[in-house]
Amino acid sequence: MNALAVVTLMCSLVSRVGPPASAVVSGFSRALEPSVVSGSSWTGHAQPSPDGAAVYKAACARCHDQPEARTPSRDALKNRTAEAVLQSLDSGAMALTAQTLSVAEKRAVAEYVSGKPLGASGEPSGLCAARSPMPPDIGRLPQWNGWGLDLANSRYQPKPGLTAGDVPKLTLKWAFGFPGGSQAYGQPAIVAGHVFVGSDTGRFYVLDAASGCIQWSFQADGGIRAAPSVGPLKPGTAGRYAVYFGDVKGSVYAIDASSGELIWKKPVDEHKAARVTGAPKLHDGRLYVPVSSVEEVPAAQPAYECCTFRGSVVALDAATGAQLWKTYTIPEAPQQAGKNAAGTQLWKTAGAAVWSSPTIDAQRGELFVGTGNSYTEPAAATSDSVMAMDLKTGRILWWNQVTPADAFVIGCRPDNANCPKTVGPDYDFGNSPILRTLPGGRRIIVIGQKSGQVYGLDPDDKGKVVWQFKAGKGSALGGIEWGSAADDQNAYIPVSDVLAPAAEAGGLFALKIATGEKVWNTAAPKLECTGGRGCTGAQSAPVSVIPGVVFSGSVDGHLRAYSTTDGAILWDVNTAKEYETVNKVPAKGGSIDAAGPVIADGLLLTNSGYALWRGLPGNVLLAFSVKRAEH
Repeated sequence: MNALAVVTLMCSLVSRVGPPASAVVSGFSRALEPSVVSGSSWTGHAQPSPDGAAVYKAACARCHDQPEARTPSRDALKNRTAEAVLQSLDSGAMALTAQTLSVAEKRAVAEYVSGKPLGASGEPSGLCAARSPMPPDIGRLPQWNGWGLDLANSRYQPKPGLTAGDVPKLTLKWAFGFPGGSQAYGQPAIVAGHVFVGSDTGRFYVLDAASGCIQWSFQADGGIRAAPSVGPLKPGTAGRYAVYFGDVKGSVYAIDASSGELIWKKPVDEHKAARVTGAPKLHDGRLYVPVSSVEEVPAAQPAYECCTFRGSVVALDAATGAQLWKTYTIPEAPQQAGKNAAGTQLWKTAGAAVWSSPTIDAQRGELFVGTGNSYTEPAAATSDSVMAMDLKTGRILWWNQVTPADAFVIGCRPDNANCPKTVGPDYDFGNSPILRTLPGGRRIIVIGQKSGQVYGLDPDDKGKVVWQFKAGKGSALGGIEWGSAADDQNAYIPVSDVLAPAAEAGGLFALKIATGEKVWNTAAPKLECTGGRGCTGAQSAPVSVIPGVVFSGSVDGHLRAYSTTDGAILWDVNTAKEYETVNKVPAKGGSIDAAGPVIADGLLLTNSGYALWRGLPGNVLLAFSVKRAEH
């Protein structure tokens, strides 16, 4: 599973992409003390409120007081709001591991570790004076709609509303603060003068693109990482438009794009660890939903029945939410595989989550996805693969596994029967495949992997490798994490290898699509910081490209613009600071990760703030333009 997808609170609270085999969390196998998890003296109606400090000491301190690479420290948790911590425990990545805690215990520990009372973030202000409904034909208007802008997931905007010459003149137009948020990880969309964006608290917003004021908002059940897509409720018709997105509880929503009214809501997987991380792809009246999970979080615990989740793609009717087909990336259902010393039933085969948005070739009726690692051994033959499915039926057409034997779960020790005997490198595909057509009509898929390897694959020959290029050394937190981009000539590859403050490596590559030949490489700039959270030049976020310029964010909080000709840096802004926001919410920027910049109608949007993996927390959406805000 993708390293950057997993959790807000990594280890603790248990009786479980990711990533990093190199960053195994110590103490993960310890179950909660019965006095804490039973809650027998705390959950009665007339009982006193739980002591947050006591819950933390018994259930959390071992991991968070002496954290390893991917566990937030006790001090880092103070940067979060109580609402953000509670959301993670209730419906986010920590919901599985916190399931033995009572509601009162979760609330108490959330207030204790954040140092803030629940409700302190207040209600959002900044409503627009009047709502602006969606126009009758949005297809004719400027937009960045969905994850990759187009069905091929190129992340290439040919009509950005600004030129390469305008880029050095970009200035902040407005800033919007997510109330109660600590991770701005949901990529926005720009459609017909509206900005659609989800938050880590589960609140979904529609903003006016010119000013940032709030048109309407909607509360989902869980945090929203997936980029939204906007389209007609019924294909081929103008009039009622819906916005579609998924949440970290595994549900997909269709919301009226003008009013914010819920049209339908659909859970796409019954597994309690399932989530929607990648953006559902909207096409021709169908919504194609990738399904991932956080089952790797509790998997190593002796009391957990490891492991039963299988990645999948689910096709839904866009008008009704009815399921049309569901295809698991591992065709065979999990089978019993004996019991561990605690008597817990174990299972195989599991994993191969789908972390990224599907790619569609409408003309040939095909869909492409990348898959993650296995959770059990022997590793599934379809893990760490690029896979093709029939668009109408979901039938698997082919797959190409580039990394075999990659079985991985978090917190493994040699004597743990829940774990693979040989722990894999955790080399997921977190990227969406980029589909391009070469001169002469030959198609090619370009995709990067956490191994640091970039592949050119032939989709018409079962994904056969045409070329490959080593862009980074790779690791569970490194290599190519969330996404690349491609124009008509080159692919642009950001490298997430974690760099020391003085290092000059990684950075951004331009490769020829047809051959994989390097065009240029711009190393990550030397950092001004000397250590601590966010002090790395890792470029984990997906990149985006317009004619002449490619934009890439960094874990240190910088957003940079590079010349597509030679890689020269044309513009550089440090987003990791405090902002005065249009909705009067206290907000600051932090690491840029997981979500990439979007560009349309002269507007450049980026989220800033990502607290995982020693990143800098933040809760702001930034809009840049050569024009100032309209009030």
